[in-house]
Amino acid sequence: MAKIKVKKVKSAINRTQRQKRTLEALGLKKIGQVKEHEATPNILGMIAKVSHLVSVEEAK
Repeated sequence: MAKIKVKKVKSAINRTQRQKRTLEALGLKKIGQVKEHEATPNILGMIAKVSHLVSVEEAK
């Protein structure tokens, strides 16, 4: 599986509870925080739901 880096770039303030929980499940709490994940369908689905709050790039 490929690795991807997910970075939180926007605040979760004034977002739905579901979006806040998705960010927490991805391990993102603070703006600017970066986490590395496997590019599984589960993770990619979560990223798609909060794509307006995060940035994604391929890890090397």
